[in-house]
Amino acid sequence: MALVYGIQAQEKQTPKPVAPYTPAVLANGTLYISGQIPRVPETGILIKGDIKKAAAQSMKNIGILLEKNGMDYEDLVMVNIYMTDMDNYQAINDVYKTFFKNQKFPARAAIQIGRLPLDADVEISGIAVKGQ
Repeated sequence: MALVYGIQAQEKQTPKPVAPYTPAVLANGTLYISGQIPRVPETGILIKGDIKKAAAQSMKNIGILLEKNGMDYEDLVMVNIYMTDMDNYQAINDVYKTFFKNQKFPARAAIQIGRLPLDADVEISGIAVKGQ
């Protein structure tokens, strides 16, 4: 049976979804995290124009979902990064790696795409398993 953790179940909230989806679903010990665009939870403001701040906010939003499910960044086993400009690849990597204290990095894909929801510059999703 899958346990679903939507925005209502969180003390620290992630931004309200912009479409019909759940921010994270825990099923059989695996946490599936929906793509997180760089929206600030407290204000709903989308960070644009500074790719490092945008990537950091997307990762912070992922961190909130991990924390609410008793996990942290080290439990991520797969991450997908979607960006609208591959020229931002290195800047995103510079920020991304700071979230992994032990430099235990998950498997990952980084993909340039034409457009993201709300015209965000970056979106990051992940899969986590406790204790990996």
